Amino acid sequence: MAQNRHSLKDVAKRADVSVATVSRYLNGFLELPDGTRGRIDRAVADLDYRPNPHARRLSLGRSDTFALIIPDIANPFFSRLAAAMEACAAEHGKMVTLHATMNRSDREIAALENAFQNLVDGLVFITNHMPPPEVAERINRFARAIVLDEDVKDARAPRVLCDNEQGGFLAGQVLYQAGHRKVAYIGGREDLFSTSARLEGLRRGMQGIAPLRSYVDDHAAASGRELAQRFLKDCDGETALFVGSDELTVGVLEVFRAQGVRVPDDISLVSFDNVRSLHLFAPAITAVEQPVDTMGRRAIEMLLDGEWDDPDFLKTRELLPVRLIERQSVGAPNPITRKA
Repeated sequence: MAQNRHSLKDVAKRADVSVATVSRYLNGFLELPDGTRGRIDRAVADLDYRPNPHARRLSLGRSDTFALIIPDIANPFFSRLAAAMEACAAEHGKMVTLHATMNRSDREIAALENAFQNLVDGLVFITNHMPPPEVAERINRFARAIVLDEDVKDARAPRVLCDNEQGGFLAGQVLYQAGHRKVAYIGGREDLFSTSARLEGLRRGMQGIAPLRSYVDDHAAASGRELAQRFLKDCDGETALFVGSDELTVGVLEVFRAQGVRVPDDISLVSFDNVRSLHLFAPAITAVEQPVDTMGRRAIEMLLDGEWDDPDFLKTRELLPVRLIERQSVGAPNPITRKA
């Protein structure tokens, strides 16, 4: 078993001085006579005293940690965001503490409370649903907070988002240019800002033609399977599908394979994210690629270097560009003629 760790109080008692004297001396804030210094140094050595680095940082007014609140660490999109933030934080001598919420409001509130009580130097908040007002209220308590990836209504914090509307436009454009006029959309929940932006971009890219049907739920493979089954049951002439995340795409393709639906022979498909190894799929999947690593780094850079004393800085809405990666999943229109 580990030995009991001696405290600052133990050192002070052994050296016959006050706790404040020991603390200020060890932190370099106090000059002492040789005899007093010697007693403290001997007490530190005899007791094998090792300062608590967390307590020391807090005494100096900082924790050297950022809190990252994230929906699901198993999702490759979020895990890659977390890795990018951790790497950037490490370059500046900071750590990132991770809180996974399972996209539940009660866990988001609990994680925000925990981060606030731990006096973190900053917060990066990511959600994948529209949270209740209590979440924004707690975000607003932090002196430095970034809302990343998905917007949060009423949060007084800078946003770092990808250009979701431009992503929808690029998907619609490549489908329209291939001859598609009847498309459907499978994506995240309808109350998400990203969903409405991607749908508007898709309509613009399709020269004003809106999707015939939209199916929305969580960004998860299980949701993709359920929504794909509904789509195949309902489809009536659609020749293309725009899917709002790689996780959904995985579920969609599982159902398509089981039902004998071929991409792109029976239906063309464009995914959004490109964090999965979509180039290894058969066929390789055309995708709108989010700048995931850049988003993660920008969140940390803004926490470190933002003009936090300027009220206008809190209104910052940084949209990072996306790009289309064309592969083999978009072909000529050939509507599905049967229903699953």
